[in-house]
Parts: sequence; C-alpha cells; structure tokens
Amino acid sequence: MMVFVLSMSLYGLATLFTELIPSVQLGIVELSVEYFAFIPLTLAILFDPLSAALGAATGEVIFSEIMLGQFGGVGEVEKFVLFSLGIYIAGMMVNDPLNKVQVAIASFTGIFIHQFLGGLVDISKVVFAVEDFEAVQGLPESVFFTEGFAIVNDLLFSGILFCVLPTLFLVPRLYKKIEPLLGMRPRTPKNRPSFGAVLNVKAILMAVGLFLIAVITEFMAETGINFIDWEASWAESPEAVFAGIVLTLVLIVGIILVIRKNKTIGVGE
Repeated sequence: MMVFVLSMSLYGLATLFTELIPSVQLGIVELSVEYFAFIPLTLAILFDPLSAALGAATGEVIFSEIMLGQFGGVGEVEKFVLFSLGIYIAGMMVNDPLNKVQVAIASFTGIFIHQFLGGLVDISKVVFAVEDFEAVQGLPESVFFTEGFAIVNDLLFSGILFCVLPTLFLVPRLYKKIEPLLGMRPRTPKNRPSFGAVLNVKAILMAVGLFLIAVITEFMAETGINFIDWEASWAESPEAVFAGIVLTLVLIVGIILVIRKNKTIGVGE
C-alpha cells in the first residue's frame, strides 16, 4: 500500500508539472514532455511492479484529470490499462537493479508497450470508422504513417530523455537505500519471480484481454457511450493546476513523515 500511495502521489505531482511545460513545434516534429514515466519505472524496478504501476495510473487519473476539473469516463480506461501494463512489464524485466543494461532495456520496453499499444488503438478507431481522420484526404493509409511517426517521436524525445535516462540514473543510486525507509527488503533475483515464470500463456492471454478492454472502452467513448463524463468550468486553469500541486505536495510531505516515523520505530526496536 505504501508503494501504491507513493507512486500515485509522486507521479500525480509530475503530471501536474507537465501541464505547465509548453510544447515546441519544429516543422512536422512536435517536441513535448508527455510524462515523467521515470518515477513509476524506478519504483516498479525497486519495489512491487504491480503496486507501482497501478499507483501511477491512478495518480494520473486523480491529479491530472479529476483534480483539474475533468474526467473522461470510460475513455480513461484505455490510458489506465495500457500505462499500467507497460510499467508492470518493465518492472518484471529487471532481476538486478544494478545492471544498467537490464534497466535501460526494461525502461524503453515499458514506454514502447504503452506508446505502441496506444497507437494501435488510435489506428483501430480510424480503420473501424469510429473516428474521422483527415491528415491526408482520401488516403486512409496515411494514418499508419501519422501514428507511427507520433510513436517514434514520443519514444525518442519523452521516452529517452524523460524516462530511460533518469531511470538509469536513479535506480542504482536508490537501490538498497530507499527500501529500508519503507521497511522492505531490496529486491533480488532470489526474492522475486523470474521474467520467464511471468511470461507464460496465461500472462499473454491476460495482456491481450486487457488490450481488448482498452480498445472497447475507447470505442465506447468515441461513439458517445460514456459514463460519468464531466468537465468543470475551471478545468485546466492555472489556479486549478496550482491548487493541485499544493495538495499533492501536502500529501507527499505526509507520506515522508510516515516513512520517517516508521524508520524511527524500527531503529528504536
């Protein structure tokens, strides 16, 4: 639970900051910070991957959607499922957090899974005529180039600069230092399942099922079959972003105080 709350609050705060960072357009290339995924990636590698993945996805919904006065209903399920799946698989791929090759490959793989599956969902909406596409009039095949270019752009810019490189820096430095603060043992190959044991037929079928759920819910949102879809008049206003940042900082300070209290109790015993 502590890992879940820590991932939710830290990544939620990060998503609020990304709302304040403007994008830069260089011709057809748009440079924008989509997310600071190094936060859940680091926590997924050092701690329980499932708790870190679900916590980060929940934090994005709560802090960057609901707290800013908007909620997309079932349309949020696609982002929640695909992002959680990418972070979880990345966390399970690392047996040795001190192995930078493993950390780099896992970080990039996690972001690639999220971006690639998200691109497939967008392409599916056009192929099945759920969403109109007007990039090149009369040329439906252009959706593949457009979505493919967007995936590559996000992977090379946000994926490497704000996901892989920070994760490579943080994981070796936090390993065996942050775990005692939460009262946990460092993850080693001996106390965690191997990736081969996780990557089985059951896991693959579950991943396929989750992807189908993401596709169906996104189709429902695009066709107007949406539940609890609302947007406040003050949505995404600077005041809402500032209030969200303050509330999130208060939550993080509370978590830090709890961690310090647990550490003090552990030392006393």
